[in-house]
Amino acid sequence: MAKAIHSMIRVLDEARSVDFYKRAFGLDIADRYAFDGFTLVYLRSPDADFEVELTINQGRTEPYAPGDGYGHIAFAVEDLRAEHARFTSAGLAPTPVKEFFHQGVLLATFFFVTDPDGYKIEVLQRAGRYR
Repeated sequence: MAKAIHSMIRVLDEARSVDFYKRAFGLDIADRYAFDGFTLVYLRSPDADFEVELTINQGRTEPYAPGDGYGHIAFAVEDLRAEHARFTSAGLAPTPVKEFFHQGVLLATFFFVTDPDGYKIEVLQRAGRYR
């Protein structure tokens, strides 16, 4: 069974967003990963595993409109390759499986699928921080 693990949004100002989610919902920074060109900040409540993933694209000066600010919701699964095959045979058109590295270490193995309304959904191998 799939488990929802995070929802991603793009934000203009990391500090302002972290402060808002802390004050509004009690979310704290669980992890922060800086990459060339962008930073990922994972916010979590001590009461739940589900996280809000903030993506901060460096050099962005204009606020995001809700239409391009939405990122994705993510689900972690036990057997990513089996799920990819199931999605494919069901005609759901998943993207190819990809691996994502941070500082030379595998951070995630995943694919995306798009729902009927055009929203992206990330499906990750349950491992490491993605449980």
